[in-house]
Amino acid sequence: MAALWVLRALRGLCGAALFLSQLSVLSGRVGSLMTTKLSQPQSTLAKSLTSTSTNAPYFKAVESTEIPSYVIKCPSNGLCSRLPPDCMTCNTNYSCIYGKPATFDCKVKPHVHCVDKNNQEQENFTINMTCQFCWQLATSDYVCTNSTNCMTVSCPRQRYNATCTVRDHIHCLGNRVFPKMLYCNWTGGYKWSTALALSITLGGFGADRFYLGQWREGLGKLFSFGGLGIWTLIDVLLIGVGYVGPADGSLYI
Repeated sequence: MAALWVLRALRGLCGAALFLSQLSVLSGRVGSLMTTKLSQPQSTLAKSLTSTSTNAPYFKAVESTEIPSYVIKCPSNGLCSRLPPDCMTCNTNYSCIYGKPATFDCKVKPHVHCVDKNNQEQENFTINMTCQFCWQLATSDYVCTNSTNCMTVSCPRQRYNATCTVRDHIHCLGNRVFPKMLYCNWTGGYKWSTALALSITLGGFGADRFYLGQWREGLGKLFSFGGLGIWTLIDVLLIGVGYVGPADGSLYI
């Protein structure tokens, strides 16, 4: 009897364990189904948010209303062909023949207004110029920096590195600012006529040398009475031909 009771108890325990296992399986399926149903609206919401952000209106950057600096150089409603080079953009024709007239197609830059010969506003026009690079222009067509560190009266005559800029009304090929080796040509304000007059009249007292800033030579002439006249005559000739100049190395004016 005891063995039979134990057997029945084991069967009951096995049935209870089987029931619990099935219940856990069912609860897991129900949980997964609930999770799937809950995740679907979230994913839909995420898609809607994503699509909303993707289709958001695009705002263009506000264009700057600041007027460029080159506009100051550009006369308003003037002839397009007379505009300074900074006011236009031209198609460079490097196949032109050097020294010969050439025609270039140009267009005005933004914010620049010009007219043709009939007083009609235009943007595209042509200009006529000589085919040559800017550094090949005549010296009167560009402005260069001066140097006060080199000697104008020397043998051989000294040169210096200058930076030259083409004048606004001149058109040319290449860079409008370029380097160039120039002879020393600065002046300190000394006049050749004054130096020569002093050498002729008061040269025996060294007045010409004092005027030119050469005080050592002036003292020598003063105390030697112009080298007994010989030094005076020599200085008249040297100043007359321009061989003797100011002590600072500048040119006469």
